[in-house]
Amino acid sequence: MATEDEGDLSARYQNTLDALSSLITKRGRFASNNQSHRFRLLFHYLKVLELEDAVSQMKIIHVAGTKGKGSTCTFAESILRCYGLRTGLFTSPHLIDVRERFRLNGIEISQEKFVDYFWCCFHKLKEKTSNEVPMPTYFCFLALLAFKIFATEQVDVVILEVGLGGRFDATNVIQKPVVCGISSLGYDHMEILGYTLAEIAAEKAGIFKSGVPAFTVPQPDEAMRVLNERALTLEVVEPLDSSERLGLQGEHQYLNAGLAVALCFTFLKEIGIEEKNCLNQTNGLPAKFISGLSNAYLMGRAMVVPDLELPEEIVYYLDGAHSPESMEACAIWFSKQIKQNQERNQKRSEQILLFNCMSVRDPSLLLPRLRSKCIDQGVDFKRAIFVPNVSVYNQVGSSSEVATRVESMSWQFGLQRLWESLARGEAKSNARCDSKGNGEDKSFVFSSLPLAVEWLRDNARQSKQVRFQVLVTGSLHLVGDLLRLIKK
Repeated sequence: MATEDEGDLSARYQNTLDALSSLITKRGRFASNNQSHRFRLLFHYLKVLELEDAVSQMKIIHVAGTKGKGSTCTFAESILRCYGLRTGLFTSPHLIDVRERFRLNGIEISQEKFVDYFWCCFHKLKEKTSNEVPMPTYFCFLALLAFKIFATEQVDVVILEVGLGGRFDATNVIQKPVVCGISSLGYDHMEILGYTLAEIAAEKAGIFKSGVPAFTVPQPDEAMRVLNERALTLEVVEPLDSSERLGLQGEHQYLNAGLAVALCFTFLKEIGIEEKNCLNQTNGLPAKFISGLSNAYLMGRAMVVPDLELPEEIVYYLDGAHSPESMEACAIWFSKQIKQNQERNQKRSEQILLFNCMSVRDPSLLLPRLRSKCIDQGVDFKRAIFVPNVSVYNQVGSSSEVATRVESMSWQFGLQRLWESLARGEAKSNARCDSKGNGEDKSFVFSSLPLAVEWLRDNARQSKQVRFQVLVTGSLHLVGDLLRLIKK
C-alpha cells in the first residue's frame, strides 16, 4: 500500500512528465530548416541555467554514430565506474521511462531527484522565454537537464551519446571533451543528415574538436575519407578479441567494445589515472576493463525475456535494430541464440517474427536483410506478425498506456505484403512453392500489440509441446512497448 509521501511523489512525477511532454512538437525531431538557429539558442539556455562554467569544466567522453553509439557509451561508463570514478551517462532513446536516459553510477536517476532538477530548469527557462527565445524543444531540454544533473551531482566523468547527427545535436554544445568517438556509420535519418554516406559522415564529424583525440571503427571508404578530412588526428580501432566476455550480447558488440576501450584508455591517460602503454595486446586488458566490459548492461539490445504468463512456452528475443546493418547483426545474434537453445533444450521450437518499424524507415532495406541473414544461419521464421507503430516519440513515462488500436493499418499491411513477396520469391527460387502459395497463412497483421501477444499466448496454450521463440525488432519503441506490456 502506497504511503502518502509515495502517492505525492507519484503525482508530482506525473505532473513533471506532462510538462516535459508539452515541449514536444510533431516537427521538432525531423525539421532540418531551423537546426542551426536552435543550436545557437543552446548557448543562451546554458547561460540562463548558469551552467556555462560547470559544463566547460566537465570531463566528457562524446560519442556519435549511426549504430552502436549507445552500446559504446554503456561499455565506457561501466569500465570507468570500475576505476572508482563517479559516472554520469546520458543516452537516448528510453524504452519505458525517460529517467533511463540519465544514469548516475550506472543507476537511473530517482523520481525525486528527476522532479527536483526538472522544475529547477523548467522554471528558470520559462521565465526567460520570448517570441525570439522559445522554450527548448524536447531533446534540447533533456540535454540541458543532463548537464544540470551531472553538474550538481559532481560526477567525475560524463559520457554523452549524441541524439541525432552530431554537428547540430544538443550535446554538441560542449566545447572541449576529453576524447570523442564515432561508432559504425550507415544510412539513417537521411531526411536530416543527407542521402550519402559522405554527407552523413560530415554531420557526425561535427563533434570533432581541435586538439581533442578522436577515434572511430573501420568505416566504408566514402565515410572514412570524410572523417579523416574533418579530424586533425583520427585513430581507427579494431574489434576487441572475441575471447573477451561482454555484458552486451552479439558479435557486433566486440566492435563497440573495442571503441569503448580506446576511449577509456585515452580518458584515463588524459586525467592521469592510467598510462596508455597499459593497453598491451601481449598482456591483455587490465582487470578493471575486463570487469567493466563483462558487467555492462543496456536495456533493449539483445535481451532474452520469457513471457510472464507462459515462460516455458514463449520467449521473447528483443533487439531495437532499425537500420539495415543492425538488422544483419540482430539476425546473427538471434540465430546464434536459437542454435544454442536447441542444443540445450529438447522441446521443439518455432521461430516467430514480431515486427514494426517507423514510417521514416524503408522496410525494403530492413526485412530482406533480416530474413536472408537468418536463413543463411539456418533459421527460418514459421510466422511473422506485424503490429502498428503505436509507441510514439513523446511517450516519457512507464505509466504510458500501450494503445489498443490505431486509425489506419495500411503501413502494417504494406509490411506484410513485402514479407510475403520475399517468401514467395524464396519458394519460387527453391522450386518448393506449395498449393497455398507458401506463406499466405503464415503472416498476420494485428491492430495492436496487446492483441498480438494474446494471440501468441492462445496459440502457445494449444501447442504445449512447442516453444515459441519470438524475435521482436525493427523499432526500439516496439521493444519498449512489449516490455511495458509484459511487466504489467
